[in-house]
Amino acid sequence: MSILIAIAALGGLTLILAIMLVVANRKLYVYEDPRIDVVEEMLPAANCGACGYPGCRPFAESLVEGESLPAKCTVSSEEGKEAIATYLGVGLGSQEKQVARLACAGGTNVARNKANYEGLETCRAASLVSGGGKGCFWGCLGFGDCEVVCDFDAIHMDEHGLPVVDIEKCTACGDCVEICPKDLFSIQPVSNQLWVACKNLESGDDIIEECQVACTACGKCAMDAPGDLIVMENNLPKVNYSLSQQLKEPIERCPTGAIIWWDQKLGAIKGRESKTIVRKGTRELGSS
Repeated sequence: MSILIAIAALGGLTLILAIMLVVANRKLYVYEDPRIDVVEEMLPAANCGACGYPGCRPFAESLVEGESLPAKCTVSSEEGKEAIATYLGVGLGSQEKQVARLACAGGTNVARNKANYEGLETCRAASLVSGGGKGCFWGCLGFGDCEVVCDFDAIHMDEHGLPVVDIEKCTACGDCVEICPKDLFSIQPVSNQLWVACKNLESGDDIIEECQVACTACGKCAMDAPGDLIVMENNLPKVNYSLSQQLKEPIERCPTGAIIWWDQKLGAIKGRESKTIVRKGTRELGSS
């Protein structure tokens, strides 16, 4: 008899719990537009965050809800973005291409080390040992953490140990920005052509002993720029990109070529008074 009572009690409890689950499911159910799954499948599944969302799923949700347009995905092909726009019945939208830019030109042919670092060959590890041993404390250490972390094969180290960004492949995901211990990378619109390729905060010509292309804080670029296009902050020129006018004139009198003009086809262009660098090999400690 006791067994039957136990079975009945257990069965009753199971029935009550089942009813509670059914009621909770109906009360707490949140409708999700089935188009989200379809759009997510149409996205590249890179989850890079370049669109401003933490992954492809949240971006798909924003597309379906009309908060974003397909052009914000910098990884998808034009055909892929057009397919999403057609499926959702929305416009493609427009998005200026963004790329990762490096604020350093101090490769091994122009910059030298004060000490030889031996240890785990990563920029992050080296930076923990007296800043990495480079003469310019703010300069690129050249171990290529950014190249390793880039999932899109958009960064390669050149012959002088400097990262080179492939503009066509770069998706502006920001992984290089996060990994660089010297904070040398930033994501920039390609229209930002006037660029300070240095982060040295010292003033005066003494820094040239450590890096021949370092900014000396001479201020000539700021003098030659119209209005407040360039201002000096912490011994370093800062370009005001909120102003629509960008000109080549500010680069012309730069003695080291620390401020450059980015040309889509020619790459970095230096001013007429910048010293020409002819050294191909490594600049050793004590060399001029």
